[in-house]
Amino acid sequence: MEHFNVKKLVLILSVFVLATACSNREPQDDDLGTNNNVVHPKGMNEVTRPEGKEVDTTRVRTPHLLEAAKNSALASMARGKRSLADSGAVYELAHAPQVALQRYATEAQDRENYSHFVENSVNSVIEKPVSTFSIDVDTAAYSNIRRMIMREGRLPPKDSVKIEEMINYFNYGYDSPESNEQPFSVSVEMAPAPWNISNRLLQIGLKGFQPAPEERPAANLVFLVDVSGSMRSADKLGLVKKSLRLLVNKMSKEDRIAVVVYAGGAGLILDSTSADQKASILLAIDSLEAGGSTNGGAGIELAYSLAQQHFIEGGINRVIIASDGDMNVGITNQEALKNLIEHKRKGGVSLSTLGFGSGNYNYALMEQLADVGNGNAAYIDSLMEAQKVLVEQMQSTLLTIAKDVKIQIEFNPDVVAEYRLLGYENRLLNREDFRNDKVDAGEIGAGHTVTALYELTMRGSGEEMIPARRYGTTAKTAAKNIADEVATVSLRYKQPNADTSVEFSQAIKLQQQGSNISNASEDLRFASAVAGFGQLLRGGKFTQQWTFTEALDLARSSRGTDLHGYRSELVSLVELARSLSQQQGG
Repeated sequence: MEHFNVKKLVLILSVFVLATACSNREPQDDDLGTNNNVVHPKGMNEVTRPEGKEVDTTRVRTPHLLEAAKNSALASMARGKRSLADSGAVYELAHAPQVALQRYATEAQDRENYSHFVENSVNSVIEKPVSTFSIDVDTAAYSNIRRMIMREGRLPPKDSVKIEEMINYFNYGYDSPESNEQPFSVSVEMAPAPWNISNRLLQIGLKGFQPAPEERPAANLVFLVDVSGSMRSADKLGLVKKSLRLLVNKMSKEDRIAVVVYAGGAGLILDSTSADQKASILLAIDSLEAGGSTNGGAGIELAYSLAQQHFIEGGINRVIIASDGDMNVGITNQEALKNLIEHKRKGGVSLSTLGFGSGNYNYALMEQLADVGNGNAAYIDSLMEAQKVLVEQMQSTLLTIAKDVKIQIEFNPDVVAEYRLLGYENRLLNREDFRNDKVDAGEIGAGHTVTALYELTMRGSGEEMIPARRYGTTAKTAAKNIADEVATVSLRYKQPNADTSVEFSQAIKLQQQGSNISNASEDLRFASAVAGFGQLLRGGKFTQQWTFTEALDLARSSRGTDLHGYRSELVSLVELARSLSQQQGG
């Protein structure tokens, strides 16, 4: 009897892994059938392609090749099974894979990518009276944190916690603008900071104009779906398909949808099709299968080409990427990908990202692509989140009502000694950028709410963190009629199709502050609970002795109507984070 040794087993396993990955071999013509440039969905004999202009696509490996390679490897393993048992290596085989899987799980978690940042510091109003930043409507950080705490039972890494995205995950009851002539309203409120009642929280809230559903412009959407091997799991490509089905079922006959995939290359699954052809669109989505390496750059090029060919004047023209962000072939440099999208957006097509999965989730890349693409970044950890982003908030997600929105606050040094902006660390702008229309900023969608919180140290409170200058300042308040102003907030924005900005300002008066956090609105109390929770997850550098328990109490008391239960979910999230922190000795 031939002895089957461990070395032979390792060789067979290696062949199996290589055959399954199957991503580096150049496909042959026979692999892909007669049409060498596209992926063939199940049940579709032919894949449509744009009329007129030829689209340059790259062949993508079809799943039946992977199955054949896998079966061959399995057969080789089966032939050696009896000899393996005789060789005494069964114990090694049974235990080695478990060790490898454990090591892989640890390595996979370590592959999640978050850009490092330092929390905003305290600024002296005398030395730096003006604060400028771009708005941010992304929400990916919150749902990603929820996944780590609720599903994986662990506290998130500090750099994954972005306070502005946590706050802006929730809607707030700000007054709505009456028309789209001024596309968003501005609301301000002040109250004591819950973690330091001697300081004040200044809340600045924007609310985008919400047109009636029947007034939404027609949409030209291109779904750009990552079908690489890393997407082969239920919470990745499986959830992508279910999520896109929800959006398709909300689209009207005036809308158009195309489906592009990318793995080792890019492939056209469905040319731009009227959304009333739902059966064809859903069939194309259901046909998607994962396998291969990830060439995101090729997919982006093809998706933009399709969007431009079917461009709708005055409509919504958008590419929507669904991926874990783990791009490993083609253009893999983040700056190169950003430059590509920045160039493409000049044609009037925006780009949004939907992040999926865990282990190798590249949050940093997905956020940055959406930023430069004049879109938004969401993270889909469940079908309920897909329902929120793509159905309940479809207009906010798709319809931009103002772009390049910038906020600038000038604080009154006679009233405010110090300030600190909570979050928006990678959205900070120079003072001179405010009126520079060439400097890009964030977009706000229809009905979107955007919230920013400042923690203020009031003049004479004794809570100043920055020592006073020995020689003080020669500047004095110029007029007595502004002595009751805390600050002036100025905003600049462009209409969606405009190149020049509109600016307006309003003063924030002292009498707009409450004397106790319990007297503040539910919106301010809840936003402060979310902000405090985020700070605690980042280590609580500025929250003094405030705890998860106090954050929990504040969130629980400010849930309000909570139609969809999102605020109640935050309460559960804080409660679980408190337990995890206690387990870790926090």
